[in-house]
Formats: sequence, structure tokens, C-alpha cells
Amino acid sequence: MATGALLLACALLAGVAVAQRVVIVQSGPLVRTEGSHVTILCNVTGYKEGVEQDFEWSMYLPSVPDREIRIVSTAQPNYAYAVYAQRANSKEIYVERLAGDSAMLHITKVQAKDQGLFECYTPNTDGHYLGSYSARTNLTVIADSLTVTAPAQTLSKVEGDTLQLTCEVSRTTLQHTHLSVGWYLRSPEDAAAAPQELVTLSRDFVLRSGGPYRQRMAAGDLRLDKTSATSYRLTIHKLQPVDQGLLYCQAAEWIQDTDGSWFAMTRKQSDKTQLRIQPTDRDFSIQVSTERRSFTAGEPLELHCTIEAQNVPERFFSVSWVFSSSPVAVVGPSAVPVLGPDYVSREAAGHMTVRKESANVHLLKLQHLRPEDAGKYICRVTEREKTPTGDFIDRSKRSRNVQITVQPLKSNITVSLSSNSSEALEGDVIQLTCSVQATTGPLSVAWQWTDKQATGPSLEVVEAVEVASFDRDGTVWHSPSYSERSSYGEIRVEKVRADTFSLSLYNALPGDEGQYRCTATEWLQTGTEPELNWEKIGEKSATKTVTVKTVESSFMVSASSRTPSVTFGDSFDLLCLVKPRHNARVPTSVTWRFMPAGTETGDDDQGEFKDLVTFTREGTLQWGEQLLGLGTRTTVDRSHSNTNFRLSVTRAGRREAGKYQCTADLWRRNYDNSWSKVANRTSNLLGISVLQPESKLRVQKTNQSQVYLEDSRVRINCSISSQTSQDSQHAVLWYVRRATGSEADELLLRIERSGAFEYGAYAEEERLRRRVQAERLSTRLYVLTLNRAENSDSGTYYCLVEEWLSDPDGAWYRLSRESSGLTQVLVRQPEIRLQVEELESNVTVEESASIRLGCSIPSQSSRDSRFSVSWYVERSEDEDDEDDEEQPDEETRECVFSIGHDAVFGNGDCSPREVPGPNSRLQFERVTSDQYSLTIQGARPTDAGRYYCHVEEWLLNPRNAWYRLATNNSGFTIVNVMQQAVSTLQSVVCSNDSLFYFVFFYPFPIFGILLIAVLLVRYKSRNNSKSQEGKNGAPLLWIKEPHLSYSPTCLDPPALSLHPGSVD
Repeated sequence: MATGALLLACALLAGVAVAQRVVIVQSGPLVRTEGSHVTILCNVTGYKEGVEQDFEWSMYLPSVPDREIRIVSTAQPNYAYAVYAQRANSKEIYVERLAGDSAMLHITKVQAKDQGLFECYTPNTDGHYLGSYSARTNLTVIADSLTVTAPAQTLSKVEGDTLQLTCEVSRTTLQHTHLSVGWYLRSPEDAAAAPQELVTLSRDFVLRSGGPYRQRMAAGDLRLDKTSATSYRLTIHKLQPVDQGLLYCQAAEWIQDTDGSWFAMTRKQSDKTQLRIQPTDRDFSIQVSTERRSFTAGEPLELHCTIEAQNVPERFFSVSWVFSSSPVAVVGPSAVPVLGPDYVSREAAGHMTVRKESANVHLLKLQHLRPEDAGKYICRVTEREKTPTGDFIDRSKRSRNVQITVQPLKSNITVSLSSNSSEALEGDVIQLTCSVQATTGPLSVAWQWTDKQATGPSLEVVEAVEVASFDRDGTVWHSPSYSERSSYGEIRVEKVRADTFSLSLYNALPGDEGQYRCTATEWLQTGTEPELNWEKIGEKSATKTVTVKTVESSFMVSASSRTPSVTFGDSFDLLCLVKPRHNARVPTSVTWRFMPAGTETGDDDQGEFKDLVTFTREGTLQWGEQLLGLGTRTTVDRSHSNTNFRLSVTRAGRREAGKYQCTADLWRRNYDNSWSKVANRTSNLLGISVLQPESKLRVQKTNQSQVYLEDSRVRINCSISSQTSQDSQHAVLWYVRRATGSEADELLLRIERSGAFEYGAYAEEERLRRRVQAERLSTRLYVLTLNRAENSDSGTYYCLVEEWLSDPDGAWYRLSRESSGLTQVLVRQPEIRLQVEELESNVTVEESASIRLGCSIPSQSSRDSRFSVSWYVERSEDEDDEDDEEQPDEETRECVFSIGHDAVFGNGDCSPREVPGPNSRLQFERVTSDQYSLTIQGARPTDAGRYYCHVEEWLLNPRNAWYRLATNNSGFTIVNVMQQAVSTLQSVVCSNDSLFYFVFFYPFPIFGILLIAVLLVRYKSRNNSKSQEGKNGAPLLWIKEPHLSYSPTCLDPPALSLHPGSVD
């Protein structure tokens, strides 16, 4: 323990040893107005204890921040520089020592040149230097712009008048400052006395008043209002003589320093207003008033004593009430009543009231008059007034006697009983109201019930059952028969007003039906405490019969619907109406039930209903086992009164079709919060049919005919002009009706709504599967295409459109079917345009010569046509029997040559007798695609006859099979063959025209041309080099024999090539 104390002492000594001097000056900048009194505080800490510190003040001008100007010191008398010496010597600037380590610099009248940086320096007194020895703060001197003006005037007022004075206060300071404005009163008798503060608006915008004027300001008789930015108005209501004197306005401008403190930079006063107040008359009068002077025992009595005088609130009055020379109460100036000994108990019981209602009105009120209260009542008023000498004198006056008479009490009450309804529904509230009129004393009320079934003579023996009672002191009593129900809050007795009582039976039961009686008894309190008695002075009663209607008797349930038939996707509402209206004490539970269509059994169509949803009696929903179709949305709701229960089904489908009904259970809530089922009702059946929507499918019905050539492309359109829904999907079936006429239309192709293809039997039989093509160009346009059309494709085509829709359950169903218009398609072969040249000619050749037969085809049906060409010869054969010359000649036709369309010799329409081959005399040549020729070499006399060519035109059908389109024959070429015979040159030449011309005509022009050519060559040879001359000086020109290549099996024409020779 000693060791710890020693360590603590060492630590304290070490802390003292290292203490540092700290000089603290009031933080700046300090903003002050020119001419104001400025103070700057300076403290020093951390020095050696017991040594008084000195303080030296200097300042630094903003223009010369490094030059120190000494002002004043506590240690050196002549410390100040010359600029501050005079002010320091005159004590305009001085230092006030507050303590040994604290001092305050005072500048009693600061000047603008004092603006700058002020420094507080404390000389070292410790023998060593450690810490700071000076501190600085900035002083800013601004101009004094505060102005306070009020007109100097003299006013004379009468006591009780109102005075208003206005003061203008303004300033133009740039800094953020606050103003405080106040009104002061200076006594004219004692000028040295301190002024009395009337009311001041502080710098924090808080309104306060001087001590004597606080009550008057609280009463609203003294106000200070700021009417504009610079105007402040003083208002004094009910002027008093003490308000007389010199009134003036004083304002101060405040600024908040950096340390959060406020400083009043300047204060100014306005000119003074001389106020004189003339006192009023001090006399007064008294008057006692009451509404009437004759009363009945138990009624209230009110007496008003009114003081009529000037300036009553400012005077001191005492009021005494006297009854038959006995004091009742005295109310002094403080308004506290002092009661007489006979009235203390009555006032404590609340039967008497004495109060000061206003400054000049006093009230005496006796709540329940007694016969002994009859007599004379007097009001005596005493005023206490202070004389100029300081003494008090009393002046008293009394009113005239007021004679009050009190008659004995006689009860005149009347009782009326009413109910909220003469017929209540089970579970509702039965509320009986008993109203008592002309009451004077306290009332007690008793409630009784009599069974309604007791009619006739039995009424005399049936006793009324006590229900409850309300005593005169407010105590409620319940009979044993109703105590249990009342404990659960089912029976309630209340006093609504002083003369109105109510009996409420909640959750009415059928047994509550009957006759109710309200008996009111009026009481009067007699005697005085402590012996008080109650006397019954009157009793009256009234009855009311109430009928309770059971809810079961009127409990009904019905179901209705505005839309017994809807289409797929539509909505329908089912309404279940429950009567009577909802009662929280007798609630209902409603269940919607449903039997799907098609589930009826038996002849009476009675199927099994299943629960859809139940509204429980607690107001919750309970879904049943039967759920409506997928894709639908079922909502249920009920009205606020719980009488209408609606079942709404949206996007109805097949599963929602059927029969609906609602069942309702009626429940009764017992007073012990248990439930009992009262009744059950079932509504009528509602049949809901859900039908398919009406189809709006329309397909283009225009009939048309189309003609195509074989092997072309056939396109048939199927256009849907309208559909039922945007979500409709289509299946398209293409049918064909054969041109030959069949019993039924053949299915060509089926396009499912999903886009899948299915070929019909007709497409398989006719091998159309590879050639038929179906397209869907858009949702409403389908195209059937037949590629490489054949003649067998001719017929009538149409499409059959099926419209499919999705029901709300997601299942697809076919809504309707509609066929399009008929499209007549005719596929024909190309038009026959085959033509063979029919020009006839005569040809005569010698034996062993060649016979050339031509066959020209100037026109053909198609550019893809191929031809089969055959040559025939017709000869006339003479009979060997020369005797029978009378018989005509018979012409025979013989096939000479044939070539088929497949370019095979002998494959034409005939078989030639002479088989083509290397040794054949026949040479065939096709010069062009439409030029054919046949040459018979080594003509014989038997070759004479009439020749013609037979042409067959062949085309390739779409099935790649050749068929013959057309045939045609050329004209005849008559060929004569002359036999060889011994003849002269002349006969030979003359017998042949060509030879004749060649021998006798052609040589002459030829030799002429040759001669001219020789002459030209010789002419040119002279000008050219001799090396270009031919032998013997003459050029030679010769041509070799043309070379002819021919093959009897070649379809191409023979190639003729000429080879130029050379000049020897």
C-alpha cells in the first residue's frame, strides 16, 4: 500500500515538472462597432504556483503585420507607445485584473484605427522557458449603423384607455447580427430611479415583460407587435395611473462571437414620450339578478351579483353572500370563496357553487333547493383602496333583498319506451330506450320482461321476469335469469343521459320475444349529513312489445346467372343470393357445388355434385375436391353485407359445362362463443352450356380454269379470306376430281395444322408423290404445285380447309370445314406444227449413176422433238400377160430406208428390203436437224419410181417415255433411170443437157477468164522478182480432188474438206 502511494506521488511530481505554460486569449475575430466598449479576456495556465502573472498587450496593424505596437501592461506604467499613450493614461484603455492568472483588456471607446491583431503576452516567471507565452486574436471595427427613432410627444389619456406607440429600428450592418427591441418607463418623479421594463423582444425573438407587467401581458393588455421590417408597435390596453411617466424605445445590436457567446455591440434609445393618465371615478353600485323567484324543491337556484364601476379589473372587491342574516360565502379579491358553516357540506357534496364568473360578476348557485332554502338573499360588496399615505380604507355596499320561495316537490315525470325495431331478426340487437321527462331528482330504472305467449286470462297469473335495474347512484344489477348472458356481454344496461336509459340485448334469441317494461322511480334526498335520507317522490312505467323473427323462417337461397350459355374462352358469373341480410351473430357458410356435364345418372338426371369452394362462417375460403378445367381462372367474392356470393369463371371450356348450385348453412353463435347449426338450404340448379364459337372461316370461292403444257409446273392457290380467331390453325386437304368422272373425289394431300404432310391414296396410285408439292406462303395462303405435269393430271382441283382452335384446357378441336372454289386444270400435249416440204420434182439419171433424195422439215411442234424418217418408193408393175392389156396397173409401195427417232437405222416405221451396211448402195446424211438426204449409188433401172419421205415427230413425256406426236409425208420425187446403150459422142452429149452445156458453153468463159488471169500474172511478174515466176514463165493452179468421208450409220452430214494444191 505504501509502495503504491509513493509511485502515485512520483507520478504527480513528474507531471508538474513537465507542465507547459499556455496563454489563452478570447478567440476571434471579434467584430465590434465604432465607439462601443470592447473587452478581451486573457488567461494563463501551466506556470509555477504562487507567482502572480503580468500581462502585456500589443497590437499589429493589418497594413504592417510585422510591427508591434505596445498598448498597456500590468507591470510597466509607461509601457504604451505614443499612439496609445494618451488613451492609456486617460484610462480609455486599461487592464482589469480578474485573478492572479487572468486579466481583461478594456477599450472603453473603440476607434476604427484600433482594428488589427491584438496579442496578450505573459512574461516568464518560472526560470525556464516551456510552452507558449502569448496568444493573439483579431479585432474588426465596423461602423455603427443602428438607428432608433420615435417621435418626442406628450400624450394625455384617461384611465382605462388604450395607448399605441411606434418605434423605428434599422441597421445596415453587413455581418449577421440580431436586434433586441424594448419599451421602458421612467418615473417623472424620481429621475435617478432605474427605468421600468415594460416589454422587450429579445435577440432570440422571445417576448418578455418586466415584473409588474407580466400579468397584464398574459391577460393581453400589453402587446409588442412588429408591424414591418423596421417598425415595432407598443400597445397598452386599460391604462392605469401607474403607467404615467416617460416612455422610450431602446434597441441593441448583437453579434455572436466564435465561441458561441453573444455580444451587444451597441445600444441606442429613442426620444421620450410624456404620458399623463387621468384617474376615473371610484364609485360603484351593486345589482343582484335571478331568472325567477319561485321554485320547486329540487330545482337549481342561480343568483348573479353584478358590480357596476369603472376599471373593475384593477380594483379590489370582496363579495359576501348573506341568507336571512346568515353568512353563505365570502369571495375575496383572490376569487377564493370562504363558505359559511352551514354550507360547507353542501358544497362538498356538489350541491352548491360559489365562483367569480368575471371581474364584475359573481355567482351563487344552489343545485337542489330545499324548502328551508326559502328566504331573503343579499349580496354585500366591499372595496379596499390604498390611500396616498399608504393606509387602506374599506367601502361597502349591499344589494336589495331578493325573496326566494321554495314549493314542496311533487313528481311530474313521464316515461316513454321505444325500441330500435318492433320486429327484430334473430341475432340482431334489441335496443330499448327509456326516456324520462320532467325530472327533478335522481332516478332509478328497473327493466322487466313478460312472455308474449301469455294471453287472455293467463296474463293475471304470469309474473314479470326481472331483467336488470339501474340504481339512483349508478349501480347496475342483473337478475339471476340473465346474469350468465350479461357476463358474456349479451345484456347491457346504460345511462345514456340524465333522463335517458337503455337496455340492449345482443344476439337476440327467439326466447327474447315478449313485452318489456321500463319502470322509472324519482327520488329526493332529505336531511343533512351525516343523516341523509332518500325519499321516493314518484314512479311511472311504460311497456313495449318486441317480436323476434327467427332467421330460419326467412332463410332462403337462390342462384342466378345472366349467361346460361357461353362460348369457349368467355367468362360467366354465378350469383348466390342468401336472405335475410348478414348478421355477424347468425352468419352463413355458403358452398358452390358443381356436376360436370355428361355425368348425370338415371332418368331424373341426378348425378353427383362435388364441392368447388366454401365461404366459411369465419369469412375464409376453403377449396373443395372438384377443380375446374386447366387453363381457367376461378375467382370468388362476396358483398359487404355477405348476402351475395359470386363465382366467376374466366376462359370457360368443356370442363366448366354442367350444373351448378349453392348450398348455405345458417349458424348461431351462442353467448359462450359456441356455434350451433340452425338451418340448411339448397338453391336451384343452374345449367351452364359452353359452346364452340361461331365459325367465321371463309375460303376464296372463285372458280377458274388453267391450261398447261405437259412437263410444265401447275400452281393452284388456296386463300383463306377470314378466320374466327387470330389463334386459329388450319389443316388443308387437297382433292382432285378426275376429268373422266369418278364416283368420289380423290384425296391428293393433307397438311395437318402442325405442318405435317400426309399423301392420299390417289397420289400413291398416280405416282404423284414425287411431283406434288404443298407450300404455306402465309397463315392464310396455301399453294399446291404439280411439277412436270402430265396429261393424266388433268382434272378439277380444290382445297378443303379445316379450322382448329384450342379450348381453354389446351385441347385442340375442329371448329368448321369449308372448301374453296374449283380450279379446272387441263394438261395437253404441244400443238402439232409438223410440216414436211411437199414440193414434187423429176429426176432422170443414167444407169450406174447416183440418185439423191432430200427430205426437209421446215416446221416442228417442239424444239425438243425428234424425228423418225423413212423413204418409200411406189412403182407401177405391168402384167406379164401381154394379152390382158385392158387391166389397170397396180402401184406397190416399198420401204427403201428408215431411221428411228433414236437414230437407229431400220428402227423407223418400216423395215427396208436392203439392209444398210458397208456394201449397201444407200448413203444417209443429216445435214441439219431439219434436213435429211438419202443417196442411192449405182442406179439401176429397177430403182425408177416415185419416191417420198415419211416423217414421224416424237416427244419425251414427263415419265421419260417417247410417244409419237404427229406424222407427215413429203412430196413425190419421180426418178427415171436410163439404161446404157451404144451411142455416138454426139448422141451422148445431146442427150444430156448438163453435158451439152459443159461441152459447148462453159469452156468459152472459162478460157476467157484463164487468159485474163495469165495476162495479169505476166504483167505483175515483170515488176516482181523473177524468182517468183513459174516454170516456162507461166503460173499453174490446180486443185486436188475433194475428200468425202461418209459412214452409213452416222446421223451427221458428211464432212466435205478441200485441200489446196501447190503451184509446180
